[in-house]
Amino acid sequence: MVTLLKRIALALAASNLVGSMALCAQEAPDPAALLIAHVNVLDLSGDAPVIAHDQDILVSRGRIVAVDESGSIALPDGARRIDGEHRLAMPGLVDMHVHVWDTPELAGYLGHGVTMVRNMSGMPYLLALRDAVAAGEIDGPRIVTTGPILNGSGPNAQPNHQIVDTARAARAAVQWQYDQGFRRLKVYSNLSAEAYAAIREEAARLGMTITGHPPEGVREPGIPFDRPFNIPFETLLDDGFVTLEHAESIVWHGLRGGRDMDAARALAARIAESGVAVDPTLFAFYGLMRTAETRGAWLERPGTETLNPFITMMEGENFARWRGESAEAARADFEFYRRFTGMLHDAGVPLIAGTDSGIFANIPGRSLIDELHLLVSAGLSPYAALQAATVNPVRILGESDEAGRIAPGYRADFLLLDGDPLADVGAAGTPWALVRGGRWLDGEALAGLRDAATRVDAERSQAQVMEAIGQQQAFE
Repeated sequence: MVTLLKRIALALAASNLVGSMALCAQEAPDPAALLIAHVNVLDLSGDAPVIAHDQDILVSRGRIVAVDESGSIALPDGARRIDGEHRLAMPGLVDMHVHVWDTPELAGYLGHGVTMVRNMSGMPYLLALRDAVAAGEIDGPRIVTTGPILNGSGPNAQPNHQIVDTARAARAAVQWQYDQGFRRLKVYSNLSAEAYAAIREEAARLGMTITGHPPEGVREPGIPFDRPFNIPFETLLDDGFVTLEHAESIVWHGLRGGRDMDAARALAARIAESGVAVDPTLFAFYGLMRTAETRGAWLERPGTETLNPFITMMEGENFARWRGESAEAARADFEFYRRFTGMLHDAGVPLIAGTDSGIFANIPGRSLIDELHLLVSAGLSPYAALQAATVNPVRILGESDEAGRIAPGYRADFLLLDGDPLADVGAAGTPWALVRGGRWLDGEALAGLRDAATRVDAERSQAQVMEAIGQQQAFE
């Protein structure tokens, strides 16, 4: 049996803390080291939950060094000991579809237990923000980001998109994003077949991944009800997408807006066969539906004070539209998307949790807990819903060997909870404390982060976004 001392040595080496135990002995004490005692550690990586009771977790330099029975890990020199009082420790939450615009939003995510986000509309300044968080200069979740959204001219084009209508423009835009430092691409609905093919070719050449909305091709008269989309949905499933976004978009493209249950089950089976993961973002359409049902009162619910005011100003036309939409029609659409999400799960499609936070009225941090509740209402068990916000995202992002578990060598990003998220997923959104990048944040610190999320600055956000749009070259 490997001794505890050897396990600690192996973990230290795995996390690049030191080259050997001899080196470790020569190092100065780590004043940021933590020993969190007496916690029950939840492992979400298997087919069923496993809880190791009464454990100690040793954290040093941003990594988990050891996890073992309470009392069996010696407190290192200079380390801080915290009594977890038999609370549940679980991996930090991941929101796989957000739109980050400014620093205060990051506090909102972390204050609700979200320790990692995937930003789905990158701009150059977000790379600097990502690096500042990684360096510990800003409190926030770890940021993974795509580049600017690649789209074609048409009904869904927006000012922050990079519009590419030809293969030449598409190749140039992909190269530009690569040169800026982006390694993940997001594609959108309006892309022509020619531009989309060029994006795929350039991505393969440069080693970049692709995610996003299913590209439909040029929207011509009669599409999709009288004639099919120019890019058939089924062909996209073999194109190497990391994830496909939005149950709503998949239903629109894959079923041509139809509501046939047998066709929906067949589509879910085909997606499962392909192996591509789906990010249903149920909460995104749920918010639209609730806006229609409440004639806009939903837009003023508690927490909306953390929304970026520049973006809410830009959403004014959208807000007005959804205040006047048919509540009955919106509810029927949402219920179908929810049922379809359950079909995807039943078919074996890997699901991840994303919220579209940062646009419309989707509150950073809090919305992920709403998404988990909606996934449970779609038929997922609480355990499966938690997996969609922990182990599934890191596996899909290729980080399963360093995130998503509380184990030696893994990043020290985890929550300590008073409640049981296996009974109520909402417990994950109100952590007693958390560790992010090896740093201890207690309840007072988390409350401070939630307060900091309200300190929004429309003028600064507008200046950043407009400057970034100006930096995005137009390609022809």
